[in-house]
Amino acid sequence: FTIRLLQISTFQNSSFVDTEGLGLLDDIELGSLDNHTWNIRFHQPWVRPALPRSDWDTIQDMIKIYLQQFSYLVNEGAVQNDVPYPFVAQCMAGCTLYPNKTTQAFVQVGVDGQDFLSFSVDNATWLLSQDTSLSRYVKDVLQNYTAFTELIEVLFNDTCIDDMEMLLYYGRAALERQELPVATVFARTPSPAQLLLVCRVTGFYPRSISVAWLRDGQEVPPGPDTNTSAILPNADLTYQLRSVLAVAPHDGHSYACRVRHRSLGTRSLLIPWG
Repeated sequence: FTIRLLQISTFQNSSFVDTEGLGLLDDIELGSLDNHTWNIRFHQPWVRPALPRSDWDTIQDMIKIYLQQFSYLVNEGAVQNDVPYPFVAQCMAGCTLYPNKTTQAFVQVGVDGQDFLSFSVDNATWLLSQDTSLSRYVKDVLQNYTAFTELIEVLFNDTCIDDMEMLLYYGRAALERQELPVATVFARTPSPAQLLLVCRVTGFYPRSISVAWLRDGQEVPPGPDTNTSAILPNADLTYQLRSVLAVAPHDGHSYACRVRHRSLGTRSLLIPWG
């Protein structure tokens, strides 16, 4: 299981920054930040009861201190290194709890969609992801700003794992939820010489899924004739995707779409064409 805290801060100028924040447990939205007050808004009914109110107050205070210091440090670096406004800083931080009970924390920072810095929680060191005057400046400032580094360590080495265990307990039903995929196969004819077989799979949860095409019972390897979309969310908190296979009309082969998903157990969905 992984907790991820996502932050997007848009620096319009040296005196105004707009910050959005979202917390996820795997793909479940736990809560978000009010971008005016930086207060936590809970998205699931079981999240708030998972921790004592005093713990949530502490977490909220730590987030506010972090965001104030983050905004100040980035603005200082931008001004001193003549970085043009506006620009966007993105952060992803959190922790992963593995089945063998080992844990790993992570902190990554990007600027305008490019990797910028990362933090090694194990040895409390900031690492350059790109070598620019701004990244070197921010790295040096952060490395010498021990109070900020210690705050990051406490948040993601200790607090994150402790709180995740409580969230896993209270959110067990949501995390164990399974929805069966529904698959259909249909064809499109973009030209007389080509037939596109489309396998549409929807309504499944959790997100991870395997979709493959079979030709005469044998799996078709990935190649120029196959194209599978990204997994996209549905409005009912399930997922969907499409897989397309290009074939020649009346080529004499049989085709089927095979779907494997956790909700199916050891079974597979097999949807033949024609």
